[in-house]
Amino acid sequence: MRLLRAFGWFWWDLVIGDDWRIAAYVVLVLGAGAGLAAAGAPDPVIALGAVVALMTCFAGLLVRDVRR
Repeated sequence: MRLLRAFGWFWWDLVIGDDWRIAAYVVLVLGAGAGLAAAGAPDPVIALGAVVALMTCFAGLLVRDVRR
């Protein structure tokens, strides 16, 4: 049981890390990209949109943390 708990904490720390909001934004952007792909959007549009969305979210979180 101890090994299973340690394995779970390893994955939690790897995926979530210090800030759960970053992981949540990544999941949201991946979901939006999957929705766009299912709708038939071109791949470069999906890739560029995902990069812009992730950078915007990350910059917003960074500004929020620096202001504290």
